[in-house]
Amino acid sequence: MSAPAGGAVRVRVPATSANLGPAFDCAGLALTCHDVLEFEVTPSGLSVEVSGVGAGDLPTDESHLVVRAFRAACAELGWTPPGLRVIAENDIPQGRGMGSSAAAVVAGVVGAWALCPDAETVDRNAVLRLTTELEGHPDNVAPCLLGGATLAWMAPHGARAARLDVDPSVVPIVLVPPGTLSTHLARGLLPDSVPHADAAHAAGRAALLVHALTREPALLLAATEDRLHQRQRTAAMPESLALVDRLRERGLAAVVSGAGPSVLVLARKLSADGDAPTLALDLETIGEVAPPEWTVLPLEVDLDGARVLAGSTRVSSR
Repeated sequence: MSAPAGGAVRVRVPATSANLGPAFDCAGLALTCHDVLEFEVTPSGLSVEVSGVGAGDLPTDESHLVVRAFRAACAELGWTPPGLRVIAENDIPQGRGMGSSAAAVVAGVVGAWALCPDAETVDRNAVLRLTTELEGHPDNVAPCLLGGATLAWMAPHGARAARLDVDPSVVPIVLVPPGTLSTHLARGLLPDSVPHADAAHAAGRAALLVHALTREPALLLAATEDRLHQRQRTAAMPESLALVDRLRERGLAAVVSGAGPSVLVLARKLSADGDAPTLALDLETIGEVAPPEWTVLPLEVDLDGARVLAGSTRVSSR
């Protein structure tokens, strides 16, 4: 069926950091850096406006990733708007391991679901399944959709995810380099198989990561040790891996953010005894060792995930 012209929604989607060290293609964290997109049903045609990150570089036709995701969701829902206007206000760095493509896919699918006249609410299970099909893996789309930290996996009928509440003392800090890196290139550097000892190490550290993130952040340095994927991609981002090493030598839980080249530090507001503040000291250390041309982004864990914002013509409960 066709949707009538005049309906509009605004969707906010967070940046994400996947893997978190050892939990390759499984764990992800939502971050308080957002893209906001408005979708409006119009009488005909397509209009795409982009401001902020990617303005002037991203396509403004049917090839735009948000539009492609919106169209895929329309096909899933069985309806077609007569025309569409998309306004994108982008803050998420692109090509730097912060989930910009996952955010675009989630925004497009959620926008279509929220506008569809036959969908009373956004079906998060269906959205997760479809966005994973479009993105290729669920580790970024899951936290983008659900917020907090997530563990995602593939089941016989599609992607599944579980949301974790992160200990409130955990502070994500992202160090963003000026250059970009293709996720496809980074994944292409990974070996087809790994030694059994490395696989066992990853399983143990990934399990510890869940406990450290949610209950005992003092263990984050040990919990973020990785043997599966970071060192194997050094050739594509030597400066990132060198920075991870320098930060970890100083006691900071630093990992490559997603496929890189950004670096994520899981800092803490307080010491293990809950009294002494450590965030200021961590930021000072990061400032000492980070390359001067890199941008340091102290963020928070985004608790909401993808949201249809109040003030939209149609606000969908999630």
